Amino acid sequence: MDRAVTTPSGPGVPREPAQTAALVAGLPDWAVGMTDLHVHASPSLRPRHGTDLEMVAAERAAGFALVVLKAHEGSTVERAMIAGHGVYGGVVLNSPVGGANAEAVEVAARLGGRVVWMPTVSSPAHKAASAAPELSVHRGFELGTVGLVADDGRLLPAWYNVLDTISRHDLLLASGHLSADETVLLFTAARRRGVQRLLVNHPLMAFLGWHDEAARALERLGAHLELGILPDLLGDAEHASLNLVDRYPRSLLAFGSDLGHADYPAPAQAVGPWLVELERRVGATVARAILTEQSRALLVS
Repeated sequence: MDRAVTTPSGPGVPREPAQTAALVAGLPDWAVGMTDLHVHASPSLRPRHGTDLEMVAAERAAGFALVVLKAHEGSTVERAMIAGHGVYGGVVLNSPVGGANAEAVEVAARLGGRVVWMPTVSSPAHKAASAAPELSVHRGFELGTVGLVADDGRLLPAWYNVLDTISRHDLLLASGHLSADETVLLFTAARRRGVQRLLVNHPLMAFLGWHDEAARALERLGAHLELGILPDLLGDAEHASLNLVDRYPRSLLAFGSDLGHADYPAPAQAVGPWLVELERRVGATVARAILTEQSRALLVS
């Protein structure tokens, strides 16, 4: 299908209209009632395919019953409430919301938010690798740095308040753009403070420094790893998230497409082929479990 062309008038302006069910091709028969834990939409400081309502419609057409909106700029909780039933939001703890801000997490939770993402564009790992090819979607988008670890290698004290708030509201803690080692440090502390839902975002992206020891530690913690479409479009074959199906317990895999960036395919074009490849690797039963039960359980069980 040819891409529709519009003339942007500012950052985050949609470049492609919402997709409809008639335009979605190649979906496996089992691709219904799925959950996508990671979707981007406008308004945003990055170019997106459409508004919240348009992206949710596109996701619905591609078989997703539950959709989580994410924004590097802050909270999507209020936006999700407007976007309709089955749409959830959360807060990204980048510099615009003050980094380790337990009050921001408290407000997000009380308004119905379900996910707390650690710093993304503000993380030291992201800053250090900002020129890496897999971070090209963020080029030109700068935020202040938010640290996690003190000079002695320990978690900065303010993050314990964040973890306690996440635990109290039984929210999903997602790693954002923390390095593999930072994620192990954080998730270990999170488990000790009662956090039950843990998700590592796009773990195989090269700039995050994934390694076998981190994988073993995260498995012991019962952390889920995110399979995603955009990371597999951005990286090489060696770093494709689909490789996780052979490296990590399949029962601890979940799905977050990370779709929405206007320079990459919309759900109508991207979801079907990716699901077909997942099914080829693991079979329809496992693929469906990852996209439905396992991903949903991290959010609303």
